[in-house]
Amino acid sequence: MSQPHILLVEDEPHIASGLVYNLEAEGYRVTHANRGENALEFLWQEPFELVVLDLMLPGIDGIEVCRQIRKHDPKLPVLMLTARSEDKDRIEGLSAGADDYLTKPFNLDEFLLRVKGMLQRSSWYRPQAAPEKYYRFGDNEINLQEYRAQTRNGEITLTEHEARLLRTFFQHEGEILSRSELLEAAWGVNPNTETRTLDNFIVRLRKYFEEKPSSPVHFQTVRGRGYRFIKGETETE
Repeated sequence: MSQPHILLVEDEPHIASGLVYNLEAEGYRVTHANRGENALEFLWQEPFELVVLDLMLPGIDGIEVCRQIRKHDPKLPVLMLTARSEDKDRIEGLSAGADDYLTKPFNLDEFLLRVKGMLQRSSWYRPQAAPEKYYRFGDNEINLQEYRAQTRNGEITLTEHEARLLRTFFQHEGEILSRSELLEAAWGVNPNTETRTLDNFIVRLRKYFEEKPSSPVHFQTVRGRGYRFIKGETETE
């Protein structure tokens, strides 16, 4: 089996060298870019299985790099690194198409766990596993094979993790799914790992597919238990 190829985009030399060392020690092949422009050049030249992307970069920043990645490849997993702790900055990164994020300083073991999980889920996710090409609910039509969705606001392109999360909900329609079950299904994250990524993705799905995102009909929160997807209206608990 060939080594997974990771593009690390980080401009701080001491952080970059440490991450390269540890990723290579885990058996990954790593290409390092210290600017957004260099990262895009590498991306257009050869394939990668994962991008680890710093938010704050000289020149083209991580947000714009992520947007460019998503224009060309909705399936490529992107793990964003940020020194910012504000929710709005993390949400901006996820909205640009990042699949997950870590806030600096982060635990190395957790970083490696995230990388491993994202690579595993990426390799396991195959379009032919879809029970049907199209899935319809409300005014929405989802094509999980092509990572596209038609909504009342027009067509959108889904990221791979958005597609995985949707698939999990569709396969368990009407069931209450815990946060740990959703994290494990969509990200391969250890259920004991705390992350708000899931909550931010639920917010995004509601914005995409709900008529009134603040009063969701399809992607419901079940207090103290998790989330539930339903095609039609039911009362939330």
